[in-house]
Amino acid sequence: MNAESTASLLAVLRQAVIDGQAKEAAAATDLALAAGLPPRTLVDGALIPAMDEAGHLFESGEFFVPELLVAARALKASQAIITPLLAGSPVPAAGRVAIGTVKGDMHDIGKNLVVALLQGGGFEVLDLGADVPPERFVAAVREDRADIIGLSALLTTTMLQMKSTVRALEQAGVRDAVKVIVGGAPVTQRFADEVGADGFADNAAAAVVLARRLMGRPG
Repeated sequence: MNAESTASLLAVLRQAVIDGQAKEAAAATDLALAAGLPPRTLVDGALIPAMDEAGHLFESGEFFVPELLVAARALKASQAIITPLLAGSPVPAAGRVAIGTVKGDMHDIGKNLVVALLQGGGFEVLDLGADVPPERFVAAVREDRADIIGLSALLTTTMLQMKSTVRALEQAGVRDAVKVIVGGAPVTQRFADEVGADGFADNAAAAVVLARRLMGRPG
């Protein structure tokens, strides 16, 4: 297959994800694979750029939460086909991120958006869900070998659990083995500094940029 044909197939898949067209994204994935494109090429050449673009559109105000959600749905439609084919791939993920909404907080829409963009950005993501106690984050470092812990909170009352989680990591002796990023509506850079986090992001796209920087990767 020549470069022009490859670029065309990747462009179709990329646009289907950006437009949130799940069926079209799945069909474009099947077509590209049938044409002989390696699964990893689809990830690096279409899926990651698509979610990066969706993130940029969100930051610029051209996309809102609904558009990001449907883009994430289209991404998952493609990933469902590609992921099994990547089993045993020697190409490592950008990093492993364990993310959850802190104890006492059941809100997860913002966290889910971060998960989708991180996955689209090439990270391996362990979604711990909502109402996650500090000890589960500790286990994510000890047992799941997370490189980054992501803490989300939507309430001023529950954001204090971020400090409790960082303290739990320290008491367990694993704080130096992981980077901690925080975010959510009431969270600020000042608060992130106060609790001892390694970084703060005020939206999903910024969280991906931050995670890449903490892992020493460009973008």
